[in-house]
Amino acid sequence: MVITMSRQKSRVAGLFALIISCIFLIVTLFPYAYLVLSSLKPPREVISTNPSLLPSVFTLANYNALFHQLTIGKYFVNSLLTALAGTLLSVFLGSLAAYGLTRFSSKLGNMFLLFTLVVRMTPLISVAIPMYRIIGQLGLMDTKIALVLVYTSINIPFVIWMMIGFFDNLPKELDESGRVDGCGMFGTFMRIILPISLPGLATTAIFSFMLSWNDFLFALLLTSTSAKTVPVGISEFLTAYGLDLGPMTAAATLFSVPVMLFSFVMQKYIVSGMTMGAVKE
Repeated sequence: MVITMSRQKSRVAGLFALIISCIFLIVTLFPYAYLVLSSLKPPREVISTNPSLLPSVFTLANYNALFHQLTIGKYFVNSLLTALAGTLLSVFLGSLAAYGLTRFSSKLGNMFLLFTLVVRMTPLISVAIPMYRIIGQLGLMDTKIALVLVYTSINIPFVIWMMIGFFDNLPKELDESGRVDGCGMFGTFMRIILPISLPGLATTAIFSFMLSWNDFLFALLLTSTSAKTVPVGISEFLTAYGLDLGPMTAAATLFSVPVMLFSFVMQKYIVSGMTMGAVKE
C-alpha cells in the first residue's frame, strides 16, 4: 500500500514536471518560431497591423529581398572569421593562463585572477571608447584584425575562469609523468593537459563563440564597410523612413542557424563539460 502511494506521488510529480517543462519550452521557443514563420510570410503580412502566426502563403520573397538589398554573404564571412579567430585565440591564451595559475599558485596569481574577474564584470560599454581610440591609433579601423583583437581580449577573462576549474581537478601526477617522458611544461600542456580537457575546452569555446558571434556594439563602432558583420548589416534595415521587417526577419533567421548547428553538434561536450569537476573525490 505504501509502495503504491509512493509510486502515485512519483508519477504525479513527474507529470507536473513535464507540464512545467512544456510550458517553459513553449514560452522560450515561441518568439523564435514567430521569427522563422514571419520570414516565410509575404512582405505585406510581416508588417500587417493584424499579425497572424502562420503565413497565408509560404514564400521566400523576404530571403530574395535580403540577398538583393545587402551583401549578406560578405557579412556572414566577416562574422564567421572574426568569431572563430577570436574564439581560438582566446581559448588558447586563456587556457594557457589558467593552467599556469593552477600550477603556480601565488598571491600575485590570485590578484591577477581577481583582476580578470573585475575586468569580466565591467560593462562593455565603459571600455568601448578606449578601445575605439586604441584601434584608431593602431590604424586598424574597419579591419577584421581589430574585431579579432577585441573579441580575444573580451573573452580571455571568461576562458580563464571557465578553464581554471577544469585544470584544478586534474591530478598533478600528469605533469610529473609528462616531464619524466621528456616534455617541458609547454609540451606537457599541449600533449597531455589539453587533450584530456577537451569537454571543458569545447564548452568554453562554444560560449566564447556565441559572445563574439552576437556582438553588435564593437562591430558597430569599429567597422564601416570592409569588416562589417551581420548584426550591423541587419541594423541597416532600420532607417529614418521606416523599418523593413521582412528581410530583417530573414537575416535574423539565417544568422541564428550557425550557432544552433554548432551547439547541436557539440551538445555532448556541453553536458560533460559543465558537469566535469562537479563532484570531487
